[in-house]
Amino acid sequence: MSSLYRIGQIVPSSNVTMETEIPAMLTARQAIRPERFTFHSARMRMKTVRKDELAAMDAESDRCAVELSDARVDVLGYACLVAIMSMGLGYHRDSEARLARKTLENDAPAPVVTSAGALVDGLKVMGAKRIAIVAPYMRPLTELVVDYIRAEGFEVQDWRALEIPDNLDVARHDPNNLPDIVRGMNLEGVDVVVLSACVQMPSLPVVPRVEAETGKPVLTAAIATTYAMLKALKLEPVVPGAGALLSGAY
Repeated sequence: MSSLYRIGQIVPSSNVTMETEIPAMLTARQAIRPERFTFHSARMRMKTVRKDELAAMDAESDRCAVELSDARVDVLGYACLVAIMSMGLGYHRDSEARLARKTLENDAPAPVVTSAGALVDGLKVMGAKRIAIVAPYMRPLTELVVDYIRAEGFEVQDWRALEIPDNLDVARHDPNNLPDIVRGMNLEGVDVVVLSACVQMPSLPVVPRVEAETGKPVLTAAIATTYAMLKALKLEPVVPGAGALLSGAY
């Protein structure tokens, strides 16, 4: 007998990719495992990827957690990596604990994962030490992301900031451009390529291609978030065609 799980997503108001890539992965999983999923979102206001706007958006996340817990979701995923990483080193731990506490106070406790924490934890699961990163953010915000990841114990050998300020334009970035971007990076000795350090920048369709071309495992924020959600639900973290972390190897 299959079980039904409600997936809650805390989403920036201008994000249109979190609600496509994560459902796409969990729907693909339904072809190989019995569990079934429904998807439910609450939105935080954000249009431009700037530090001040990200901080104002993050302040709305408590409300979103409470709203989603009203629906008795089984897990909550916070879908803005840069918002978390721009709030200070290690902030994903504070955010996850606070939002989980909000669901508990609403008598509907649910585990909370953030895309920022999921990426960090996913890299650890993969045994990565040295990585390369592609991010859509402006250079100063990308530097904050790189510093945050370095503070978590990883060496960032190379990184690219695509410098796309408008969040809807981030979603419009063609994922087929990513393999060319990666070809121009220094991957010598790199353990994992982070193809998209952002759940808004589409990347899922080209993950197998970049893994094949580079011979290296590829991770994205959306893949890491999906892995973390499945682990929080105590389900086997496998999804066909979604890169090394969800291959079943870990």
